[in-house]
Amino acid sequence: MMTKGKVKILLAIFIVGGVLHLIVDKGQLIYNNFDRISTYVDSDPLEYVLANTATHLDEEHHSTIPYLSSDTTAGTRHPHIDMMLNANDTDEAVEASNVTYPLTIQRSELESCPLTPPRLVGPIRVWMDAPTFSSLEKLYPYLENGGHGQPKDCKSRHRVAIIVPYRDRESHLRIMLHNLHSFLTKQQLDYAIVIVEQIANQTFNRAKLMNVGFVESMKLYPWQCFIFHDVDLLPEDDRNLYSCPTIPRHMSVAVDKFNYQLPYTAIFGGISAMTVEHLQSINGFSNRYWGWGGEDDDLADRVSTVGYKIARYPAEIARYKMIKHVHEEKSNPVNKCRYKLMARTKKEWKNDGLNSLEYKVLKVELLPLYTHILVDLLENKERPKIRHAFNC
Repeated sequence: MMTKGKVKILLAIFIVGGVLHLIVDKGQLIYNNFDRISTYVDSDPLEYVLANTATHLDEEHHSTIPYLSSDTTAGTRHPHIDMMLNANDTDEAVEASNVTYPLTIQRSELESCPLTPPRLVGPIRVWMDAPTFSSLEKLYPYLENGGHGQPKDCKSRHRVAIIVPYRDRESHLRIMLHNLHSFLTKQQLDYAIVIVEQIANQTFNRAKLMNVGFVESMKLYPWQCFIFHDVDLLPEDDRNLYSCPTIPRHMSVAVDKFNYQLPYTAIFGGISAMTVEHLQSINGFSNRYWGWGGEDDDLADRVSTVGYKIARYPAEIARYKMIKHVHEEKSNPVNKCRYKLMARTKKEWKNDGLNSLEYKVLKVELLPLYTHILVDLLENKERPKIRHAFNC
């Protein structure tokens, strides 16, 4: 018969064993568990940030995606898929190619920047003022046209496009630009901020704008990865690296509006990071979400259906302030179709995304602080089809 003393000893052994198991597996938790990824705190969280940073994309082999190939019936290649397949060429190969890009390619003879950017300090001041565009241009005179920044003394390890879906929030845009340019420069990224603006008198379609941003940005530069970034979120810690991820990464883990907690475990909205191959694999975003809600959960379903895990940086690093909204846009009502659409994601994602993307570009401008793409998303043509198909 077991005495109380023996029970206590066995219980203590069980607890210690569980703790040791957690310590051994802590690296795996970063990638395999939404909940623990977002709350785990370590003495050196920057190690986890670097663990989810792809530092040798140029040398990695990137496969094509079967369902996007030209000999399948599930979908056809988007006109720019072939260009995207070459996005991870080495800098030397990009320079040697006959492709001319509007943005300036970094010189290949430069030595690579260090794995850890040397000027990182951790928590940083968040600027909530909205300087004029002319004032911002004076603050960041080193930027090239298109809001293109790159280190001058070393070759960046990451070519990153920041894609911002946008309409009618100019003050938010100026605040974001004020914060992001200094933040990204310290991280020694080869980057540009791309504002994809939807024309007026249409219901906002955030996900489709991000598809457009992806495709149109590849015409400007051989980007390796993309950060899809809401205009109202501002990073609070410069160790939150906007680098190319090894697996899809949810960036906005801890937002002040939600008391720096995740609203729900599987959230993949706000800010996300993916490589060209990740986006090809999931067929980009859905084009069907007109109005508020649903597109982020649809994206998470695509990622999990393909077999990717989703990484998160520790919450003490992946912190953001959200710019307060004076009023919600009347032109962005709740999407009444969202639940019916989400119920079909796993069945229809191969036919809804990059390979079904239709839009009309009205303007592309390489401005001093950002690249501006104005686009008609063809709501009058596409939305009636959705309402008819889903009865909503």
